[in-house]
Amino acid sequence: MLSLRYINMKKYLVFALLAGFIYGDLLSQSNQPIAQLLGYPEDAKLLIMHADDLGVAHSVNAASIQAFDEGGISSSSIMVPCPWFSEIAAYARDHPQYCWGLHLTLTSEWKYYKWDGVASSDKISSLLNEEGVMYDKVIDVVTNAELAEVEIEIRAQIDKAIKSGIPVSHLDSHMGTLFATPDLFRLYVRLGNEYKLPVMIPGARIPPSWNIDSLLGPINYPLDKLIMMGQKADDWQTMYDSMIDQVIPGLNEIIIHAGYDDAEMQAVMVDHPDFGATWRQNDLNYVLSDHYKEKLEKSNIKLVSWRQVREALLKVKQTDN
Repeated sequence: MLSLRYINMKKYLVFALLAGFIYGDLLSQSNQPIAQLLGYPEDAKLLIMHADDLGVAHSVNAASIQAFDEGGISSSSIMVPCPWFSEIAAYARDHPQYCWGLHLTLTSEWKYYKWDGVASSDKISSLLNEEGVMYDKVIDVVTNAELAEVEIEIRAQIDKAIKSGIPVSHLDSHMGTLFATPDLFRLYVRLGNEYKLPVMIPGARIPPSWNIDSLLGPINYPLDKLIMMGQKADDWQTMYDSMIDQVIPGLNEIIIHAGYDDAEMQAVMVDHPDFGATWRQNDLNYVLSDHYKEKLEKSNIKLVSWRQVREALLKVKQTDN
């Protein structure tokens, strides 16, 4: 079982990480700036505008596809255990020009809308609650999960996605679960290296004792800045604009949660206004707006994707070999 010494940290370590990496400047590990590898000046402001949670619902899938088609986002990640995985997997298979990461999933947070794992339940029993579904909260995963069973489930999710024909671009972590303890984080990076997939790394808030430098493989490039799009606000556009203003020279990522404020989203996300139906509609509206695209242009921000980052880093690796 995972060590429990992290559980009693103030507000829990995972929530400190999640709060911190929203606005914190993040670690950069490459000797060669990613901007140059992608054909931009060294001081270019590169932005991965990224949509999370694909596969959780039809509304999320449809809204994210619209955002791709209209140039509002450059990246996404898919939740493999979720009920609408098959729909987005089929679309991703037929649209390899877009960026399809995996949102590695160990929690099931909605009130009535639940899922279990991809692996057989008898192999991942420590990841499931008494009802046989994933826990609501990250802290419950940390308290109960056995690391070997986490690895079984993560491998099952990656393997299912690849077998489904998804051209997988990178890995990240739903609700930041894999940033919650050193053991989980090391597993996350190790599997990324094994599958030759970059992992999204919010480096500055990871304690030095975790020894991140020793973990990184040749296709990892930690972000210089990570920002979570959307908060409770009276003036959503001004708040979103302020997040675009935080983009700095280097590799940035802004995470949105696209969706339609429709009956499906309202039912799935009932009693959960944070990241709920209205929030997701606001995120989508902003990245589809002419105002957003004009702001990117005026700020000289270039949209890039994890797919491009992976291809560039793989090319460097092949050259080095």
